[in-house]
Amino acid sequence: MKHGGNAANMNNEHAWDILNTAELICSAETVSQTILRLATQITADFQARFPLVITVMNGGMLFAGQLLPHLHFPLSCDYIHASRYRNTTQGGLLDWVAMPSESVAGRHVLLLDDILDEGQTLFGIKNQLRELGAADVRCAVLTDKINGKSKPVVADYVGLELPDRYVFGCGMDIHGAWRNLPAIYAVADAATTSSNKNV
Repeated sequence: MKHGGNAANMNNEHAWDILNTAELICSAETVSQTILRLATQITADFQARFPLVITVMNGGMLFAGQLLPHLHFPLSCDYIHASRYRNTTQGGLLDWVAMPSESVAGRHVLLLDDILDEGQTLFGIKNQLRELGAADVRCAVLTDKINGKSKPVVADYVGLELPDRYVFGCGMDIHGAWRNLPAIYAVADAATTSSNKNV
């Protein structure tokens, strides 16, 4: 099962039912402390590089919004949006919804995303940026799902390791809902505990 899904299947009551029966995996305090740790690591590596920080939409929005204020060095920001799903449950070829507006040629790039699941989308984005001439591309993910699968990309900065369950919150959604939660939850129904998305 992919991350997100068809938002048409979701309404206000259903969304609350999911949250009220979900299991808290990582508290908001744990997430905040994790982001501070990542900021320290990233600052040590990038403070003299004037990097281009690219947020992977839509999942990376909350992570980027919390991380960027703690990066006390010059940088520029942009975003990229690629999808393998387009409201289906099976991933296909990457659909480039939006490319960065800034040139990446010769730049040190830091990609920000919410979760590394199977890794296909993040792998494709990283390769695309290299083909566009980026000098270096590193990846920071808020979460890495421990699913026992061989992934084509390894994140350079990992915040939290998650179990192989369907999770939401902190940028990760369930049928379009609950990206805005400050904590991370796992769906209670065992039938829906699977992959979130291939990034």
